[in-house]
Amino acid sequence: MIGIVLVSHSLALAQSTMVLALEMIQGQPPPIRIAAGADGGFGTDATAIAQAIDDLAETQGVVVMTDLGSAQLSTTLAMDLRTTNHPVLISIGPFIEGTMAAVIGARSGRTLTEVAYEADNALAAKSTVGSGAAADVASSNMPRGTEVASSQEVLINQFGIHTRTASALVQLAAEYRSEIWLSDTTSGRGPANASSLIELLSLGAQNNDKILIKAQGIDATQAVQAIKNLVRQGFGQLSPNPVRP
Repeated sequence: MIGIVLVSHSLALAQSTMVLALEMIQGQPPPIRIAAGADGGFGTDATAIAQAIDDLAETQGVVVMTDLGSAQLSTTLAMDLRTTNHPVLISIGPFIEGTMAAVIGARSGRTLTEVAYEADNALAAKSTVGSGAAADVASSNMPRGTEVASSQEVLINQFGIHTRTASALVQLAAEYRSEIWLSDTTSGRGPANASSLIELLSLGAQNNDKILIKAQGIDATQAVQAIKNLVRQGFGQLSPNPVRP
């Protein structure tokens, strides 16, 4: 699994961001280290960052999230101070949204490059939701395969596809070998890769929107059925007091 290092000028900010991100996933979380609040105050420490990266040497790679420009500089210096040589990518994405995307991607078993991409582009959903145009990050071509399955469903949960429901979709999609896409046929947005939190959020899918689920691959039928069941169950949010986005 991919590891994540949070570099922040504020320890409280880093801890709160981690807690928020971990609320989005189920099961074993990815390994996370915090390097924040230099000397117990405000700032960053390259040595502490290097140690945090070294602590994750047994992972398949590390994505580093930073909050401010000087945190990026400290992390760059830390790359020269670390004693390990496992792959590390420094994300340019927003600290809070990027961390959430990285945690969800890592938990879903995505590669280092894929996790970093999700983190780097974590603001894409904000810029595309409500635009009325197909998401720029959506997959443009569907690969050929031996099995194709699809189903059209209606989003019955109150808040549609938001961060929490998108996270559930990403984690479910990771259980299947087939490629899975969702399109919002009501708004015309998509297709969005079900393995990508950012693409799913970019659909901007709302309550009562019609969603086309399509899968292609060795277990396409099972994958579509699983996604369909999740949608029909309202993502578990059909209680009188549903969880807000």
